[in-house]
Amino acid sequence: MVRALVREHRVHIEQLVQPLFVAERSDEAGAIDAMPGIARLELDETVATARELFALGIKSVLLFGIPAAKDDRASSAYDRDGIIQRAIRAIKDAVPQMVVMADLCCCEYTAHGHCGIRNASGEVDNDATVELLCRIARTYAEAGADVIAPSDMMDGRVAAIRTALDGDGAKDVAIMAYSAKYASAFYGPFREAAGSTPQFGDRRSYQMDPPNAREALREIALDVAEGADIVMIKPGLPYLDVLRAARERFDVPLAVYNVSGEYAMLKAAAANGWLDEEPAVDEVLTSFVRAGADIVITYFAREYAQRLG
Repeated sequence: MVRALVREHRVHIEQLVQPLFVAERSDEAGAIDAMPGIARLELDETVATARELFALGIKSVLLFGIPAAKDDRASSAYDRDGIIQRAIRAIKDAVPQMVVMADLCCCEYTAHGHCGIRNASGEVDNDATVELLCRIARTYAEAGADVIAPSDMMDGRVAAIRTALDGDGAKDVAIMAYSAKYASAFYGPFREAAGSTPQFGDRRSYQMDPPNAREALREIALDVAEGADIVMIKPGLPYLDVLRAARERFDVPLAVYNVSGEYAMLKAAAANGWLDEEPAVDEVLTSFVRAGADIVITYFAREYAQRLG
């Protein structure tokens, strides 16, 4: 009892965010092999899950869309009747107090799987992509999103999105920037889940080089200066040093994303009897809070809340 009394850090359910994959077509819904316990949900299942999460004490969800159609311009991403726009409206109607975060990127919506618009040479065009992101962000805000989370890593997108939202009168919509998003090997299960694997090349030209920590702090500083309300480190476990350095330097809400590969490896180890899952998850989540995270985005959120409830 004394040990609990003097414990320095605790994980609170309210600071956890559950990612949800929302499938537009019923034949694309279902379990995700690489992520046991996680599924692509149809719209009605998404709403039911949001209700369940809120009842468990989880007050925030992060939405990822799996559209019925893709093209090189990601046109389904800015459709006002697109799957994420419908999901935002449905969740806010069903659970008005749920904080609905909408991931903002093009990789799930482009036929080529990259995070933006390609130019004539086949490279991602930063400025054209920023214009597209603003267009998408405006439809998310119009649908009722509380937080828009640009994950593309384009230069200048936070300022542009803030300007676009403010121009529409959406000044209360927050921006959670994926500020230090590394070109990581831990995204594989997510790409299976979201159908967002690049059809050629990789994303190293616009995601961060894993050995770089000082660069991450410069990226965060730029996003804060551009108006980001929350900044994020992604992935979590391999970058706890970056998370700690960011906490020491920036007095803004700080999020960490406990990504799909981190989730999958713990699940696999537990399934093989190599780890005791519950204390391992507790230790991982505590490490994020101890390193300085205010917000923890994790696929373990629901299981953790169910266990504590």
